Amino acid sequence: MMIAERTVHPIPPEYDDRSRVLILGSFPSVRSRADGFFYAHPGNRFWKIMEILYSVSLPDIPARKVFLHENHIALWDTVASCRIKASDDSSIAEVIPNDLSPILHTADIVRIFTNGRKSYELYMKLIYPQTGIEPVLLPSTSPANAAWKLEALVDRWEEIRDCTQ
Repeated sequence: MMIAERTVHPIPPEYDDRSRVLILGSFPSVRSRADGFFYAHPGNRFWKIMEILYSVSLPDIPARKVFLHENHIALWDTVASCRIKASDDSSIAEVIPNDLSPILHTADIVRIFTNGRKSYELYMKLIYPQTGIEPVLLPSTSPANAAWKLEALVDRWEEIRDCTQ
């Protein structure tokens, strides 16, 4: 039986002063924590959705970072540390939220999106009272969200592109 371990978020936020939208996941997967960048699990569809929406190829972390900056997209997560079993969002407990103020004071963020319900719920409970910025809930790109096919995700995530152009 896997034990929920206290884990600290090891990945810094990816943003700059030109970022216009902020996409928040919940907490990085085991693979993302190991690779040191967001959405590294091969089954996660985040980068595939971005490739389709923006008609680009994003084969590696350097290309992904350049893409984010060129398209004014900031990435981070709602959780700074928590107890979690592997990559299971449903096991997240004892949450300490991330402080979004460095991003919000540096960049002119016009919209915050949450990647999945867990991120949305944690944001609303722990971060919204400080920011007062209502997030847009997008369906999770996680492979655990098998009910959403890629085409439907792309359609729903299109709002990201609309905000960055």
